[in-house]
Amino acid sequence: MTSAQPIFTPEPTPGFWVHDLSPFIVKFPDGFFLDGIRWYGMAYLAGFIFGAIMLHVYFKRGRSPLDPPAQQNFIIALVVGIIVGARLGYMFFYASDAFFSAPLSVFKVWHGGMSSHGGMLGAVVATLWSSRKCKCGFLKLCDIIATLAGAGIFFGRCANFVNGELWGKETDVPWAVIFKWHFYDFAGAEHIGYLLPRHPSQLYEAALEGLLILAWTQFRFWKKVPLPAGQLFGEASILYGIVRVINEQFREPDIGVSFILGMSRGQFYSLILIVVGIAFVVASRYRKDKNPTTNPEV
Repeated sequence: MTSAQPIFTPEPTPGFWVHDLSPFIVKFPDGFFLDGIRWYGMAYLAGFIFGAIMLHVYFKRGRSPLDPPAQQNFIIALVVGIIVGARLGYMFFYASDAFFSAPLSVFKVWHGGMSSHGGMLGAVVATLWSSRKCKCGFLKLCDIIATLAGAGIFFGRCANFVNGELWGKETDVPWAVIFKWHFYDFAGAEHIGYLLPRHPSQLYEAALEGLLILAWTQFRFWKKVPLPAGQLFGEASILYGIVRVINEQFREPDIGVSFILGMSRGQFYSLILIVVGIAFVVASRYRKDKNPTTNPEV
């Protein structure tokens, strides 16, 4: 089973807000190498800046083993890991046919396509590399990255809303949004249609996958007695998986992407993430007696 093409109309349905936001902060004139500065790119930048600030705060307050040089290396590793992981994750998880038929399409990032699950995998790989480079505990760094992820997800989902992408399912709730649908005829002329009112699921995800997880991980991270290393990462993975499964009930599956065991791919991959999170929590409890929770190197 795959998601069907959406229905659009020549005029917007009366009584609902019509999405008319520009994806550009600054639009460059024709002829430039880039078409402009996009909100989506700035969302990534904002997430990394937030991470850099918090890493500095954690170190100053004795909650992180990363000194300033190690913080810089960690941020650079995360930038590479998250961006590469998000792109490869999208190609493997959601567009595998396109990837294997045209592998070079992975570099066509201007066509869109970034996976949050892939970005998480990339972040874990970057964390593993950083833990070996600075000789810091891998589980401890996983906990740290868990406290930063919510902000990045929040900024990214807000940018998805501004871009008018990843919209929700059709609904008639008062806060439903009408998104524009751009298409081209055989002559190459652009036309605009209007989707039926839909859930602003991007904002639901920004609130639950972003702000909720950020609040929970910060609350748990600053406990007077630190949690066993790895537990916070496990809790964040479980919470993300749960709220993502819930949000998928309101989000329209990607067009042309098949379901797995009757579930959207986002739900299926989130269930795997929940299992991984449970494994981290169990492992952290098992290691508790062997590794004092106050030791930042664990």
